[in-house]
Amino acid sequence: MNNTLKTTVDRKRPPPVKVLSGQLRTAVSRPADSGEGYVIRPGSGRSLQVSLVWMQGTVLEVQLDRNTLLLMDETGTFAVQGVNNIPKGKPCLSQGKYVMVMGVIQAVSPEPVIRAVKMADLSALAALHRRMWKLEVEDLQQVLA
Repeated sequence: MNNTLKTTVDRKRPPPVKVLSGQLRTAVSRPADSGEGYVIRPGSGRSLQVSLVWMQGTVLEVQLDRNTLLLMDETGTFAVQGVNNIPKGKPCLSQGKYVMVMGVIQAVSPEPVIRAVKMADLSALAALHRRMWKLEVEDLQQVLA
């Protein structure tokens, strides 16, 4: 791929935004003329446009026949679709695992739904990841908003 084409493609896809499920539950759709995605309110009157998200949570339920996981973070639950198609995603497909999911928002209400692009098992250091996650989300959103 030549550099001009690669740069153009990279500009079209913004980096993932770290979010909590509770933030997605209250997100609103962007106007049709401004592209795909949603707007979240990270606080104090600020807003942030998101379409590709990075989320973390504990696997509550695995539904391989439906290609879906149900995860829970500290603000609620969210569904992840397309889990059978993720390279190296199998270690994440067990109840109780603490995992990272990067994906595209499919729905925000009544429960957030993400189509997975990447998954990683963070269970080895789950206690540390859980403690740091909300701080990481807040820090990134302050920088971006």
